[in-house]
Amino acid sequence: MLAELLNDLAYFFEVGGYVMPPLIVATIVLWFAIGYRWATLKRGSVRSVRRLIHRVAAEAHLRKPKGLLDQAVLQGLHIARRQPPHLRRHLDDAFAELEAATKRYHTLIFTIVAVAPLTGLLGTVVGMIETFDSLGDMSLFAQSGGIAGGISQALFTTQMGLAVAIPGLIVGGMLDRKASAIRHELAQIKDLLCAGTALETAA
Repeated sequence: MLAELLNDLAYFFEVGGYVMPPLIVATIVLWFAIGYRWATLKRGSVRSVRRLIHRVAAEAHLRKPKGLLDQAVLQGLHIARRQPPHLRRHLDDAFAELEAATKRYHTLIFTIVAVAPLTGLLGTVVGMIETFDSLGDMSLFAQSGGIAGGISQALFTTQMGLAVAIPGLIVGGMLDRKASAIRHELAQIKDLLCAGTALETAA
């Protein structure tokens, strides 16, 4: 099986030309970043923010957080119970890391999504140049592939660039919507804690 995989990779490199290594590296980096974001953007409890605060505030012990919202509620309640001056400022500082986690690798994902088709287009241009060179030299069946090799490279690299970009764009967009919803709920947690809802419930 490993031998077949290596043979497939060798074929891709041979057909796609020198733009294939960057595209393969971009694919690996893209799906690593997507996987990291997917694992990070866990909401935690399925309850609404208000009910989540009420439940955690009423519990005698602090349970282990299962996601970003659980962690935010635990941190926020810990700060709110100390009743510091300028509570909102303390909550903003405490939640800054959580909000940053929702944005991590966003730029990298959409940079790769934007660059991958352009890299494929570069391979297309190179392939077409080889095709026209073959036509000019009348080397229809050159050792390097001639017209057939040039057209194959042109089509293959375009396909590869789109195959990298389209799934990345779709999944990246889904993760961005999820991250936006989590940031909105983090803002709701701060509003509710500053209004004293959680502390009144705990009392």
